[in-house]
Amino acid sequence: MRSSPRLFALVFAAVAILAAPVAAGVPIIGPDGQMPSLAPLLKGVTPSVVNIAVMGKKSNEPEVAGSGVIVDAKAGYVLTNHHVIAHADRIVVTLKDDRRFDATLVGSDPDTDIALLRIAAQDLTALPIGDADRLEVGDYVLAIGNPFGLGQAVTSGIVSALGRTGLGLESYENFIQTDASINPGNSGGALINLRGELIGINTAIFTPGGGNVGVGFAVPINMAESVMKQLVASGEVHRGRLGVQVKDLTPDLAESMGVTARQGAVIDFVDVLSPAQRAGLVPGDIILSVDGDTVRGAADLRNRVGMTPLGRKIQLTLLRDKARKTLDVTIE
Repeated sequence: MRSSPRLFALVFAAVAILAAPVAAGVPIIGPDGQMPSLAPLLKGVTPSVVNIAVMGKKSNEPEVAGSGVIVDAKAGYVLTNHHVIAHADRIVVTLKDDRRFDATLVGSDPDTDIALLRIAAQDLTALPIGDADRLEVGDYVLAIGNPFGLGQAVTSGIVSALGRTGLGLESYENFIQTDASINPGNSGGALINLRGELIGINTAIFTPGGGNVGVGFAVPINMAESVMKQLVASGEVHRGRLGVQVKDLTPDLAESMGVTARQGAVIDFVDVLSPAQRAGLVPGDIILSVDGDTVRGAADLRNRVGMTPLGRKIQLTLLRDKARKTLDVTIE
């Protein structure tokens, strides 16, 4: 579902009006005389978000575990988090209309915390998939899930940061950070934009006490979709390999190397007989981009290579002896 221009106008009018002083008891009215609301958007997307309960060997009753998102209505595919279903012997999916289905696990990837389920159901509503690479800090987002097992709930906020890595939550991290309230039970739920498109799978919170403090993280849908395609094809994920050890290009390192670049990944070591060695990469090379997309650092390069399909050729732009050059590498 795509929201109308009128909905956008109402949303932004609401933001502007709410930012200004309002006399007690005075209603907030949009530019066309309508009360601003996200309800029309949510009516179309909330049926795509499901509740997930699991049953393990130590329990005879399903226990509320988290949330999921229908991404293919015809096939019955539901995306969620690996940690939501990791120890389940039985997985039960409950739709917004209260229909319940036993789900089959298509496959799961602990390294990105993404799992794919399948349910045999008719009249499903799939959430359109957006493009997380187009997100910017400050974009409005909505989080939909099943916090604390209370049932479906919606919270709103903005994108607080992009490309969060080094959190130690997953092996492959490239999180969207948001201040939309995410609590236990929201895991596996949807992070959407104001077009009603899925742009992330809510995964984790950063909190000293177990509750929301305005720092939540979602796996970008581009990464989740890449994992999903491999799970559909083979039930497992095969990681791409370049065969290098790298470190971040820090400002101090850039100064010591005499380069003006401020982002990139510096090669420390090249494995023998690796794709990198065959392509001609050497220690000291600074990788600036992959297929034209800027490399922010070592973790970013690892994510890009790891999510590249095996056998695909990528183009690296790099600095060697302060000169820019390009090399093609086939991922293994």
